[in-house]
Amino acid sequence: MIDQEGLAAWLRLTLAPGIGGETQRKLLAAFGLPEAIFAAGRLAVRGVIGNHADVLFDSDPSEAVDRSLAWASQPGQCLLTLADTAYPQSLLEIPDPPSILYVRGNPALLQNRGLAIVGSRNATPQGLQTAETFARALAAKGLGIISGLALGIDAAAHRGALAARGATIAVIGTGADRIYPARNKELALAIAEHGTIVSEFPLGTPAIAANFPRRNRIISGLARGVLVVEAALESGSLITARLAAEQGREVFAIPGSIHSPVARGCHRLIKQGAKLVETAQDILEELGSRPESPGVPEVADTAGNGVILKALGYDPCALDDLVVRTGIGADQLLGELLTLELDGLIATLPGNRYQRLA
Repeated sequence: MIDQEGLAAWLRLTLAPGIGGETQRKLLAAFGLPEAIFAAGRLAVRGVIGNHADVLFDSDPSEAVDRSLAWASQPGQCLLTLADTAYPQSLLEIPDPPSILYVRGNPALLQNRGLAIVGSRNATPQGLQTAETFARALAAKGLGIISGLALGIDAAAHRGALAARGATIAVIGTGADRIYPARNKELALAIAEHGTIVSEFPLGTPAIAANFPRRNRIISGLARGVLVVEAALESGSLITARLAAEQGREVFAIPGSIHSPVARGCHRLIKQGAKLVETAQDILEELGSRPESPGVPEVADTAGNGVILKALGYDPCALDDLVVRTGIGADQLLGELLTLELDGLIATLPGNRYQRLA
């Protein structure tokens, strides 16, 4: 880890108003560490970034620097800079890595490239269930789940990973000392305890609309691939998918009804070359990860699965008939059926019918 003096110089550089990431990287390339930038003096720095040098040397972010250092000294909180060995290597591959990251939770999880799951804030009940079930199944296989802590699909993905006791990372668009939206407070606290919350924005940064698309490059940058569950044509999730493709990450999309507005973004992605996903196994195979028993999808160890598969037989069966055959309530049965479908063991047919595949 960088010492306090060195970290203070990083904060002074990144907290100076009007000195954005591109300018910061120019200075780092020219002089090395931030301490060397300030030691070089105003004239030398002006030769690299012009009149922005005056802003850098005349601004006094000392109060914000002290507040950030105090925040990072608390248990479970830290700052990671581009020069830190703990900085996520995957972000060094993208064109505009953040110079500094504010981290709550376990920073080691940032080194484990997982899968980003994103989608609509105004998701359908089916979309929420799909996102949570996919996240739970993939996290159980060891993939970290990365998302943005937003309402809808993001929150469902985080919940699924936590339910599987897997790793999850929330990349947020506010300061790391803030929780947005407020409705996700309990979820954010659970992620901070069992996973990681990360932000590039200074402490105290409120929810500003322009910051959320910007943080999407970090969501995709930390991941091996991005799965879009539901997205309208103007969705921010499509920005994340585009960034993922530009960064050389895989892009996956789940198809939906041709009549659903939140399926149109996914259908556009598929037309543009995203991989159509029907089961969690599709993603595991594409990313080169295999279940523990090759060739046979792993079934969750619940009493319901065995009963359902036996009751299904190999002919199409209506949901109402399955309720009678299994004695399982319709709500619980729908959840079990979705899990079996994601595991590739059954298929959904028109008319609310199901058929066993394996």
